[in-house]
Order: sequence, then structure tokens, then C-alpha cells
Amino acid sequence: MVRDNLDSEFSIDDECILRYHNRICVPNNSDLKNDILSEAHNSMYSIHPGSTKMYGDLKKTYWWPGMKREISEFIAKCLICQQVKAEHQVPTGLLQPIMIPEWKWEHISRDFVSGLPVTPRKKDSIWVIVDRLTKSAHFIPVRIDFSLNKLAELYVSEIVRLHGVPISIISDRDPRFTSRFWNKLQEALGTRLNFSTAFHPQTDGQSERVIQILEDMLRCCILEFGDSWERYLPLAEFAYNNSYQSSIKMTPFEALYSRKCKTPLCWSELSESKIVGVDLIRETEEKVRIIRDSLKAASDR
Repeated sequence: MVRDNLDSEFSIDDECILRYHNRICVPNNSDLKNDILSEAHNSMYSIHPGSTKMYGDLKKTYWWPGMKREISEFIAKCLICQQVKAEHQVPTGLLQPIMIPEWKWEHISRDFVSGLPVTPRKKDSIWVIVDRLTKSAHFIPVRIDFSLNKLAELYVSEIVRLHGVPISIISDRDPRFTSRFWNKLQEALGTRLNFSTAFHPQTDGQSERVIQILEDMLRCCILEFGDSWERYLPLAEFAYNNSYQSSIKMTPFEALYSRKCKTPLCWSELSESKIVGVDLIRETEEKVRIIRDSLKAASDR
């Protein structure tokens, strides 16, 4: 019947799978739905996302009637989430709003999560570094007594190696800390030129929000799987970067690399890109424009 109705929103693909707007239709089977929801919520590569993030991730691949409501009900019954989720209040506004970045990893914010249990590798803190445009983040295990030289070396090996040197750094710590760190970073880069960087001794709330999410994920990991928090930090970073962000209307991974990331739950084949040269540049610039427009709308709200 679906094959005969070309105007239908439903279709059947070459593998005889029923689809709704190119999304896999899940039959009304409670066990199957529960398996999908459990995999998207409890697994080590997802780590208990909220209902908005979980629905944003699943709706790109799956569909069934009442899907959003069932996701909310599933999370409301999750005992682990009830144990770790903190109450969030609306933050106070800034006196000086921070401008939306123009490009990826040119403007970053950072902060530290301290006071954690000491791991077998003698780490007791996490250095959280977030790109203000794509919301992609890196979680680096450190010790609270690391020197500025050591932090600068870590920054070069973990951030500069992948994304280059930033234009501005936002930190709610003492501005002298940021200034001294920048000098040590130049030394670590091996340059004799004393370049200057803009730094803001304030925060846009981004680092604090990411830290709240990270702490919730680590608590979930300890309650669900046990062992040291350092073991799950790479998985927490992957889960965060691969989860839907309402402010940019996509995942940080997709915003950074312009393509979705495969997971065992969403293992659809990605066709080889046919866009090359100027068209590829235009598509990337268009993606950044969409992100900036989404951030502007979120900021206005």
C-alpha cells in the first residue's frame, strides 16, 4: 500500500524497511523500544543525557508515534538520573554581553573541576576547555598543583595540536592567571615574540554549564559502572561532543567536522561527499552561519 501511494510521508527502502521522512519506523513493540531507549541513555557512549538531548539525537534516525513523550517518561523513571541531576536556576545576566565568535576554536572558555577523588594516576581535577562557537569541548585530567609550565605543555599537546592558537580566552579566574598562562604558552610554542591575547576575567556561563553536565555524567558512570572517574573521562568527552545542543541545533561534533558521528545505535552508512573545492568551502561557511544565527537566537532568548 505504501509503495502505491507516492504522496505518502512513509516509504519502503531497498531493504524493505518502513521509513517516515527517511527515519526508521519502530514498530509498537515495548521491548524493542526499551532496547533503543536503554542504548541511547544508559550506554557508556551516551551516559544518561537529558530528554531534550536524547530526543534530538534519536529523532534523526528513528520515529514512532509519541516518541518524545515516551523518552521523557523513560528518563523520569531512571533512578541514576534522579540521584545525580542537580537543580538548575536561571543565571544572572552579564553587564557586558560577549560577542558570538566568527570561526571555530578561535575563542575559547575554560575552567577547572577540582576536589575530585584522587585517581590511580594521581589526578584530582579536570581542565575543561570549550570552543564558544561549536560548543565542542575537551576534558583533560590534571592535578590541582600543576604549574603553569605544565598546563601550557598540556594545552599545546591537547588543544593547539588539534585546533591552533586561540584569539581570546574567557576565564572567571584572576586575570593575572590568564596573562601569565599566555606567556607560558608562548614559551611552550618556542616563540620569542611576545604576542598579546584578549582575555575576559568573566564567564558567559558556558564553562559552568559544561562542568555541570560533566559532573552529572561522571556521577552516572560511577553509579552505573563503578571504578575511577578518570577511566570514563574520554567516554564522557565523546558523549558530550556527540549529543544534541539546542543552542546550535546540532551536535558539537557535527558543528566542528560538518558531518555526523557514527555510534552503534546510529550506524547508517554515510555516502561519500561529492562536494569539492569552492562548493565545500561555501557549505562549511553556510554551516558556520547557521550556528551563529542559532547562537544569536539563543542569546536573545
